[in-house]
Amino acid sequence: MAESCRGEGKGKEKAGTSAGVGCESDDSETRPKWQRKDRDDEVGDPLSVVGPEILEKILNFLDARSVARCIVVSHGWQTVAISDRLWAPRQCSELWADKAHIPRCSQVRGISRLTAYSLSVMDGKRVRITREDLCDHVWEYRFKSTAPEYWRNLDPTWKLTGPPMRRYFHQDGTLTADPGDTVWGGHECSYSIITSFVGDGRIREHYVRINRWAPMTVSRLEDWSWMMSNDIYYYTSVPDADKPGGTGPLFPVW
Repeated sequence: MAESCRGEGKGKEKAGTSAGVGCESDDSETRPKWQRKDRDDEVGDPLSVVGPEILEKILNFLDARSVARCIVVSHGWQTVAISDRLWAPRQCSELWADKAHIPRCSQVRGISRLTAYSLSVMDGKRVRITREDLCDHVWEYRFKSTAPEYWRNLDPTWKLTGPPMRRYFHQDGTLTADPGDTVWGGHECSYSIITSFVGDGRIREHYVRINRWAPMTVSRLEDWSWMMSNDIYYYTSVPDADKPGGTGPLFPVW
């Protein structure tokens, strides 16, 4: 008889325990997903502790690069980190603050702030110059120390007698200079962009050539300005970050 009572007591305890578990489970189903302690959630994940709203406020204190890194933490973090509320204009303006040129592809209407930021970063690393890049910018022209002395004497930056000479590329393939440019001399000038690729799509050779002069290699500076140079002279793009609509190709070029 005593054993029977003990058995009933154990049965009641088990029933009570089961009922408690059932109630806890039902309560968890009514909570927001970020509040549930599911088995798949990692212990200590800030998102599961504070929720998306608080996490977004925390991320607002980070710089744009740090916010971008948060995107790859998890799917939940990605949802918070790609919000346009985070990628406010200040994030892109922070990136563009000290840049010589703003890429046109980042100024397209309708794209997200994150997309504008990403396209800007990728375009800033691009070293393949296009006709749009050449024609959108004004270029300063200087002789190197390896140039003949006669030419260097015609360069006002060598004699410190004036500002750098300027050159202008045009869509029809021609190149012009300012009136009275002593180096230019009024002769006709044309340019070409040469790009060759290897089998896997990587660029093997890329340069700009003016008339029959030596080819100019193309490079990009930290402020996203361009430089084209050979052993005699070099061109540098004049900063124009305030140009409406940006500069360069409309679609990404790699």
